[in-house]
Amino acid sequence: MLVATGCGNTGNEAVNATGKAPVASVAGNASQEPAAQDEVSPQYGGRLVLGTIGDFSNMIPILTSDAGSHEIAQRLYVAPLRYDKNLEIEPWAAESFTVQDEGRRIRIVMRKDVFWEDGEQLSARDVEFTYKLMVDPNTPTPYADDYLQIKKFTLVDDFTFEAEYETPFARSLITWMHDILPRHLLEGQDVVSSPLTERPVGAGPYRFKEWVRGSRLVLEASETYFMGKPYIEEIVYRIIPDLSTMFLELKAGKLDMMSLTPQQYLHQTNGPEWEASYRKHRYLAFAYAYMGYNLENPLFQDKRVRQAITHALDRQGIIKGVLLGQGESTVGPYKPGTWVYNEDIEDYSYDPAMARQLLADAGWTDSDGDGVLDREGRPFEFTILTNQGNEQRIKTATIVQSQLKEVGITVRIRTVEWAAFLKEFVDKGRFDALILGWNILQDPDISQVWHSAQAREGGLNHVKYRNPELDALLDKGRTTLDRAARKAAYDRIQQILHEDQPYCFLYVPYSLPILHARIRGIEPAPAGITHNMDRWWISTETR
Repeated sequence: MLVATGCGNTGNEAVNATGKAPVASVAGNASQEPAAQDEVSPQYGGRLVLGTIGDFSNMIPILTSDAGSHEIAQRLYVAPLRYDKNLEIEPWAAESFTVQDEGRRIRIVMRKDVFWEDGEQLSARDVEFTYKLMVDPNTPTPYADDYLQIKKFTLVDDFTFEAEYETPFARSLITWMHDILPRHLLEGQDVVSSPLTERPVGAGPYRFKEWVRGSRLVLEASETYFMGKPYIEEIVYRIIPDLSTMFLELKAGKLDMMSLTPQQYLHQTNGPEWEASYRKHRYLAFAYAYMGYNLENPLFQDKRVRQAITHALDRQGIIKGVLLGQGESTVGPYKPGTWVYNEDIEDYSYDPAMARQLLADAGWTDSDGDGVLDREGRPFEFTILTNQGNEQRIKTATIVQSQLKEVGITVRIRTVEWAAFLKEFVDKGRFDALILGWNILQDPDISQVWHSAQAREGGLNHVKYRNPELDALLDKGRTTLDRAARKAAYDRIQQILHEDQPYCFLYVPYSLPILHARIRGIEPAPAGITHNMDRWWISTETR
């Protein structure tokens, strides 16, 4: 699943393509911690306290698009398949899976030792129920698309099912990494008003214990998890809306893990005391930050205006000023260095003179000499919206405000609490422009964000970008298994987005999580550091 990232959520930026596996899908080879750190046997017990910048929106993952809620879901729910630590697909709640008929048919056999925490056995009937719920037009979910590609779903028996596709579907296996929901508790119910939105019942490594809105959420280890009870007894998510306050709590020993700002990583967590008590990690995230425009706003409907804004921004300066160099530039929605990234695109230069020329070509001039561009009596001014407590985004907005002033554009900045930011503004399209972030999927299909079918209220294409050629290329990229053909399609997709600039792609940040040294069992891998969180444990000497 694609999810919007609030940042500051326990050291991870986002959920991967499924909402399962590591919350930050990362390239973990730059971690500062050795892979093997333990010489003694793991111990059961203890409490892991994490900091998260925003409250959670919903405990039923199909109804929410924020990273925090999906992080909770990946502890509570299971799926037939998942990524392993090397980002290879493996069975999870399934016993086996096979791809048949040149990719047009998927057959999955479920395990028989998976139980919901209330004692009911999880079966293929739960998978069938989840599938039907997802394709029901009355279900308010942005994640139905993968399921809608299925031509026919067949329940072979209680523990076996098949999914048949009209044509090969590149994301077919990823579909079965989505969370399974409990049929016996949701069938015949309104999923939106179900008690499970606040008190979920899962079959994963942890069970829901407590949620005090605006304060904390507590999970406890499941005694019945089919892969074995997790070592750490409780995971506590403390909601701390400000990263500076969160850092003080970490320093005071009241948090075990958080995501550091570049300033904290580079300058505030060094020295013998920090090195003895904490472990830091650093890796380029599968996530990017962007400034997106409401394309239904007349200010932004001319692509020359959007191109001009990109030329007016010193994005390398933003990386240095906001991230202290802890990030890289990107020309589109993919991670630099991956196979799908289009290396042939020449990025927009920082060129205020070119920006002014493009704006003039679009009819924006300073007709009255007040320093602000205008057209037909209307000044060029707009508001950037972003979420409270995210210092990086607020600093980015401030730099954007300053640099656009230099070319005659007036910018205001407004911050909103995370849950309201998503629900009341992003989902409803109530913004001029916004600074936000997306995770970058393991599979390059980005239809959920960019296809015009998602340009609706509650859809993930919240900027309302519509391009028929792009739609056709997205459809082509997801209906072939040939990597060369997909590469060609996604290269052209990146060229179109680069020319149209519905987003100004700002940067790909480095993930900078820090963990207390008493947390053991951490194994940095291509899937990041949280892929085996249920196998982490807390040293008895310091518990």
